[in-house]
Amino acid sequence: MNDTTGARAGDERPLRVLLADDQALVRAGFRVILSSGEGIEVVGEAGDGVRAVELATSLRADVVLMDVQMPRLDGLRATRRLLGPSGGDHPTKVIILTTFDREDYLFEALRAGASGFLLKNASPEDLIESVHVVARGDALLSPEVTRRVIARFTAPPEAASPHRAYRPPELTDREFEVLSLLAKGASNAEIAGQLVLGETTVKTHVSRILSKLGLRDRTHAVVFAYENGIVTPGGA
Repeated sequence: MNDTTGARAGDERPLRVLLADDQALVRAGFRVILSSGEGIEVVGEAGDGVRAVELATSLRADVVLMDVQMPRLDGLRATRRLLGPSGGDHPTKVIILTTFDREDYLFEALRAGASGFLLKNASPEDLIESVHVVARGDALLSPEVTRRVIARFTAPPEAASPHRAYRPPELTDREFEVLSLLAKGASNAEIAGQLVLGETTVKTHVSRILSKLGLRDRTHAVVFAYENGIVTPGGA
């Protein structure tokens, strides 16, 4: 389940999306919006976490829009079950739907393997774009939300100490530089500009970083960097 590519750029089939929310009206609204988007097919709906896991697996969903608070199995446990070792071999990505009133839920979702967050008051355009973005695995969703959650919950006590940050031995010097910039929220273009590289080269470095560290996507690379003191909340 450590696929880092999401939907391939040349893959002509539509992205298969599953809607998991206990409110039928919310699901209906999301279905209408997503069905109007190019390259997206809503393949199913689930009103609870157990059903979400079952459908995501049987329908081989590429992306699941997962609410946190659902009956039978909440979105956090459903995400953990779906993306865990017993969740199947299809590279499903999960977007957590939230009103952002419980930040601890959101970070636990990251730990469970979710690829990002989406506020329920997001615009239709943002909803459609977020599905494509997380399927590609090449950007963070709602960066202002992601950074706020990561900064609050991923800094271990050691991060504030003067000791040197952990340096993954698998990474080359250049890959470590790319990881550090990626974790600070830099886009591929910004990384390329700072390191005087081509964007294609940066993308290659990012793919290698994810592969070497066994990370699902860029979101989890950020979490890894914060947890290991490579970058710290508020750090330059």
